[in-house]
Amino acid sequence: MLIQPPVYPPFFSAGKNNERVVQEAPLVRTENRYEIDFDVFEAAITPSSRVFLLCNPHNPVGRVFTRRELERLAEICLRHDLIICSDEIHQDFVFEGHTHVPIASLAPEVAARTVTLISPSKSYNIAGFHFAIAVVSNPELRALLQATGAGLIPSRPGVLDFLAGLAAYQHGGPWLDQMIHYLQANRDFLTAYVRDRLPGISMPNVEGTYLAWLDCRQAGIQGSPHEFFLKNARVALQDGSEFGTGGEGFVRLNFGCPRSTLETALERMARALRTLRQ
Repeated sequence: MLIQPPVYPPFFSAGKNNERVVQEAPLVRTENRYEIDFDVFEAAITPSSRVFLLCNPHNPVGRVFTRRELERLAEICLRHDLIICSDEIHQDFVFEGHTHVPIASLAPEVAARTVTLISPSKSYNIAGFHFAIAVVSNPELRALLQATGAGLIPSRPGVLDFLAGLAAYQHGGPWLDQMIHYLQANRDFLTAYVRDRLPGISMPNVEGTYLAWLDCRQAGIQGSPHEFFLKNARVALQDGSEFGTGGEGFVRLNFGCPRSTLETALERMARALRTLRQ
């Protein structure tokens, strides 16, 4: 199973829980965003590779991969006979200047080898309702997925889960539009605050998702930045080391919250950093 760390922690456990070897093709950090090194990606593929697990928009680095990037990924996967499992659960969280392109939409031959995972749980804040969708256009691949997953999924969605998902998709459009506008303003506020008031911390551009990937390696923090901010600022961030290769010294911040909550957390973090310089 091929993945692109730093990436959502369950990507690692998905392979291990299914007795698969997890192969890594790490993303490369540039000044303002992460890029795919396609030579590294292809070199990570071995004769035992069977599945590429894609995250787009990417959690936690915030990339929304371009059509050209996805076309090159798809070409490599098809040439090496890989199945693409594309986690696109953050597909609705895409900001101005960027467009989400489902990798299965590139061409029929790509769709035939792709399982696309989506859910209304993030977009409409209904994660308490266990409702998710696997889009598989290839009947043979769909049958294989159903056979493989038999007994692994503890339960199917109940009536309330289906009704919540249906209501979200049918009537939630105006709410979602307003929410994306609010999130983008939060993203802009956070970007400016990190740049101007959190010395030694940087973050790549957030093109999509409601998550920021903060690089704390130049902040002068001894040990884990996650533990530092939890102890000294009473702000709970997710430890970057949980996201695998390239995560040490980073934390993930969720800005999908009221602006006042975000501002309070950032002010506490700024105060904690000032103590390091006193």
